[in-house]
Amino acid sequence: AFAAAVAFAEAAERGDDDAANRLMSPELAAWAAANCPDGRVSTCVQAYTPDEWGDLISAVFRRATPDGEAWDVDLIATYQHEQGFSGVCIYLRMEPENDAWQVAGYAGFAWCGDPATRTMASNPAAPNRAPDSP
Repeated sequence: AFAAAVAFAEAAERGDDDAANRLMSPELAAWAAANCPDGRVSTCVQAYTPDEWGDLISAVFRRATPDGEAWDVDLIATYQHEQGFSGVCIYLRMEPENDAWQVAGYAGFAWCGDPATRTMASNPAAPNRAPDSP
């Protein structure tokens, strides 16, 4: 679950929709197709982070909480400049499907200093939540 979460975050931020799509649940893929420019999850994710932060350097596992068979996974990403360099919080809901892990939802891609990035798994007001409710 944890490696798949990191792989999705990095692929989506870097514009690798093929890799990101392989890691999304059908429901999240349908949400992205209906709500993201050009139907691409990467265009949603890339729009969350300001251009002045520069490019993604990396995303790393921070912590996870089990929820039945699923995992609520928190990552921290680092970008090249400004607040992006000081930590960007990402939440991913990971669910098992056919011996693999799928991203069923996400939130964040926001500066960790933003109070709304706390408890993103259960916070309906978490920034950039997809789909739109926990």
